[in-house]
Amino acid sequence: MEIKDRILQSAQTLFMRNGIKSVSMDDIATHLAMSKKTLYKWFENKDQIVHAVIVDFLSHEEADCAGMAASAGNALEELFQMMEWSKQLMTNIHPSIFYDLQKFHSQAWQVWVAHKNQFILEKITDNLRRGIAEGLYRADLDVDVLARLRLAQIELAFNADFYPPRQFDPQRVQHICLEHFMLGSATLRGHKLINKYRQVTEEE
Repeated sequence: MEIKDRILQSAQTLFMRNGIKSVSMDDIATHLAMSKKTLYKWFENKDQIVHAVIVDFLSHEEADCAGMAASAGNALEELFQMMEWSKQLMTNIHPSIFYDLQKFHSQAWQVWVAHKNQFILEKITDNLRRGIAEGLYRADLDVDVLARLRLAQIELAFNADFYPPRQFDPQRVQHICLEHFMLGSATLRGHKLINKYRQVTEEE
């Protein structure tokens, strides 16, 4: 592995575990058993590292999401796959990540904002239209409004003012919001399929 890739991998591990603000260039160098002089040959400062880590992380995330959409048998299966993937991902994300990005690393934050407003919004929209075409989501849904509602829910789970992380696990919040969104969008046929995936039996 190239030195630059090792630096980014190590920095991502530390950021995800401890949050971005609390990790210094010294911490990254120590984690790599590398001198700070070598570290600064590749990156001028921590802000450059944060930016590179976010770009790399989101690139992998986009590939994962595209793969799930392609492999899922229907729109609901896609969301359930996404739910499991998100659960694993969020287990390893420090709850302060989004706050740290927004407050201390504006360039990297704008990368996330662009990713959210373009790629994620597009995937949500595609899923809604797919579900309608498959008869799993209601035909009368306002896709443009609901796609943005879902986008807001994703970010809201990390908002410490609404859901203090000591009281609300972001993974739990995301799971409940997505489940509520699916049930609100589903046709009767879709609702039955959701219950099948959830292994829930309801009286009619």
